[in-house]
Amino acid sequence: MKIGLVGTMSVGKTTLAKALGETDRLKDHSVQTERSKYLSNLGIPLNTDSTLPGQFIFLAERATELLQPNIITDRTIWDVCAFTLSAKSISDYEKRTFVEAAMNLKDYYDIVVYVSPRGVAMEDNGIRETDLVYRTKIDIAIQMALEEYKPKRLISVEGTTEERIATILQNI
Repeated sequence: MKIGLVGTMSVGKTTLAKALGETDRLKDHSVQTERSKYLSNLGIPLNTDSTLPGQFIFLAERATELLQPNIITDRTIWDVCAFTLSAKSISDYEKRTFVEAAMNLKDYYDIVVYVSPRGVAMEDNGIRETDLVYRTKIDIAIQMALEEYKPKRLISVEGTTEERIATILQNI
C-alpha cells in the first residue's frame, strides 16, 4: 500500500510518517521523508524561491518513491504542485503544464492523507519558510489541487499525532 501525507509546511507530516511506520499495522512499510537540508545544500532553491528545475527534482523524488510496493511518504505530488503553483519564478504556462504532467501519477497512491494546519504552531527548522501567510497560501493551493485532482482515497486528519494515527488506522 502506498500512503502519501500531504500538507503545508510545519504541520507534522514527517513526525506522522515516522509514527505510522512504527505501528503494528504498517511496520512493513518503508518510511520516506523529504531531504530538504540535503537538497538545499546542493543549491536547489526551496519554498518561495522554487524554480522549475528544482520542482522537477522534487517531482522525481516523489515518482521514485512510488516505485516501492509499501511506502509511507511525508510528501506527495500535490505538495510539489502547490509549491510550483505558488512559485514566483515559474510562468503560468510552465505551472499548468507541470501540474498536468505530475498529476498523471496521482492514482499510484492508494491513500492520501491531508494533514491540516489547524492548531499547529509554525516551527523554524532552519530550512523551511516560516511566513504564516505563505504557509496559508500553500495550504489553500494543496486543498484546491486535491479538489481538482482527487486522489483515489483521501483521509483528512488534525489533532495530536496519536489522534491522527487513530483516524488513519480507522480509515484504512
